[in-house]
Amino acid sequence: MMNFAYFGKQLGYLFKSPCIKVNCFLKSYKTLSKSSFRILVFHVNPFWIQLVYFLILSLVGFLALKVSKPRTPPSLKPNDLDIFFTSVSTATVSSMTSVEMEVLSNTQLIIMTILMLVGGEVFTSMLEIQFKRSKFSRHSLSNPTSSLELVPADDSHGLAENEKSAEIDLESHRNSSGIESLQSASMKTLGYVVLGYLLVIHISGSSLVALYTSLVPSAREVLTKKAIQVQTFSLFTVVSTFSNCGFVPTNENMIVFKKNSGLLLLLIPQTLLGNTLYAPTLRFLIWVLEKMTKRVEYKYMLKNSREMGYSHLMSGVRCWFLFGTVLVFLLAELVVFCSMEWNSGVMDGLSWFEKLVAALFQVVSSRHSGESVFDLSTISPAILVIFVVMIAYGNVGFSSGYSCERRLHKESWCKDEWYGFVGKWSNLGKIILIIVMFFGRLKKFFINGGKAWKLS
Repeated sequence: MMNFAYFGKQLGYLFKSPCIKVNCFLKSYKTLSKSSFRILVFHVNPFWIQLVYFLILSLVGFLALKVSKPRTPPSLKPNDLDIFFTSVSTATVSSMTSVEMEVLSNTQLIIMTILMLVGGEVFTSMLEIQFKRSKFSRHSLSNPTSSLELVPADDSHGLAENEKSAEIDLESHRNSSGIESLQSASMKTLGYVVLGYLLVIHISGSSLVALYTSLVPSAREVLTKKAIQVQTFSLFTVVSTFSNCGFVPTNENMIVFKKNSGLLLLLIPQTLLGNTLYAPTLRFLIWVLEKMTKRVEYKYMLKNSREMGYSHLMSGVRCWFLFGTVLVFLLAELVVFCSMEWNSGVMDGLSWFEKLVAALFQVVSSRHSGESVFDLSTISPAILVIFVVMIAYGNVGFSSGYSCERRLHKESWCKDEWYGFVGKWSNLGKIILIIVMFFGRLKKFFINGGKAWKLS
């Protein structure tokens, strides 16, 4: 049961104690904070924790975007609802926007970069690791030796010579760590691995993109004309691509870079490593670290992926199946796309290599990230249907933009816009989409929601 009595007692002590010394106050505050954290970790449903997390993140992002000044004159400044819509879309990595990207100033682009980073799946899963680690630590306090088994008893007699060292290390670990269990230590190590994974990919990725845009005149010229800083563009695009948000600082998304095959090849791995290939890559990284360091924590993670409770840490068999599935889908979609669009208008002006790389980028983006290297309104309906199938259950914000030419009745006052069609929705429609984006980001908590629908 939730220890509300203890919580109330600490709260009362904090405000009623006659002690006026600062250290006494800090001690009481620390005790109260620990009690609150235990209640949050052990008694609150993770769905509500993440919902509050994204709500606070979106509100903070909204305030930051509202306070900072856009590049446009005050008369053209986006209204509050559009700013909040953009903040929610960025924090939930939903790829939907109701304002043109080039309206945003450099400061606002940096704010959106932070929102995409802390709202991405890999980052939030790293926070989940810390919560799970706290639970493991609490369990080990009550039963220090309950989770220190590396292998089942039936398999202990079959240990090879090279595995005996791991057993010796386990024994020394048990003696030196005291109340900290191997499971808790492995979860702590996993947190460091995921953090390192994030840092290496973002630092190396943004550095390579910055280097490319600085050395290639055509790419640098685009940023110069649009008054976009190279460093901001590089970090923003890499974070957006890795988190699968699909935002690019240019109004045209990646269409203006469709001839820059090198840039597209740099971003393609970012899309996959931040989503469908994250689990296989994470397991491979842990396997490499285990071979290099021989640490027992890595061995435990590889042998007990399910017990770790981290959904992205899968067994070797599941990782191979996932890798094969991703490869087959991408190849099949690429073949269909090239066969139908190779000689179409969307490929005009591109060499055969540029066509192949651009098609691969578009196919990979259709899986999750939502970035566009072609004008989707000019792609054949059959390909669009395939895209719809591929992005099912994914937060992909593909849009064909808002063009006056597509209106049934042309009006003289109509103005072409580069934001998505949602930009022309009513306020009520945008509010409904905001709610959908929140629950779409938390869809993993409803993964078993369709079990009752059985067709026989």
